[in-house]
This record gives sequence, C-alpha cells and structure tokens, in this order.
Amino acid sequence: MTDDTKRSVTIRRTGAGRYVATNARGIELPIGGEQSFSPIELLLTALAGCTAADVDALTSRRAEPEEFQVEARGDKIRDESGNRMENLEVVFRVRFPAGDAGDAARTVLPDMVAKSHDRLCTVSRTVELSTPIKTLIE
Repeated sequence: MTDDTKRSVTIRRTGAGRYVATNARGIELPIGGEQSFSPIELLLTALAGCTAADVDALTSRRAEPEEFQVEARGDKIRDESGNRMENLEVVFRVRFPAGDAGDAARTVLPDMVAKSHDRLCTVSRTVELSTPIKTLIE
C-alpha cells in the first residue's frame, strides 16, 4: 500500500551551481545557472502555480478565460535573522469573455482566489503556517 500524502523530489548536482530536480514521475527540472530557475524563483513559481491551478479549475468551469496570468513576487531580505523572502504577493490578471458565462466566472473569481489562499493551496498554506523543516544527513 502506498501513502498518497507523501511527496518528494530529489536534487542531483550536475555542475558548479547547477542541479536537476527529479520528481516521483521521473520529470526533470534544471535549477541554477543562467538558463534555469533559481530556488527563489521556484518558490515563487510554486506559490503562483498552486493557486493558479485552484482558481483556474473553479472558474474555467463557467467560462474559458481570454487571459489568465498569475504573478508571484516578493522581496529577498538579508539581515541579522538570515536570508528570507518578505512581502510575498500573488497577483491575478484574469479576463473572461463578455456574456453570461463570462459574467458567472467574473462573479466567482474573488471567492475562488480567497478560497485558494485560505484553504486550498498547499504551498501558500504551508508558507503562511511556518511549517518547521527538519534537515538530515543519511
């Protein structure tokens, strides 16, 4: 029996400052270097991607969006407490077509964004709840 609550990725060094992340399905994602996402960009991507998927699934049932962009942004801080991100924001730019279906999607959009933020998006909920991280050496 498998535990469907477990998630993991493995990071493999491929060169100086370069890595490849591999998920359980074998999908690879390069990290580091000029042609790849940085770890901070991946954090922002996870924030935007998680809530985008929630909101898209719930609003596109009503109407196919004409535009759907989500930007995650924040400030990288370095101080006596260490490095971290502050002032995190997730900004939606969504446009639906004219008509009843588009009106229905526009009507539910604010509620869907709030539901994703408050309950559904595992990534933002984890960041906001300050989940402790244990590091191990095997």
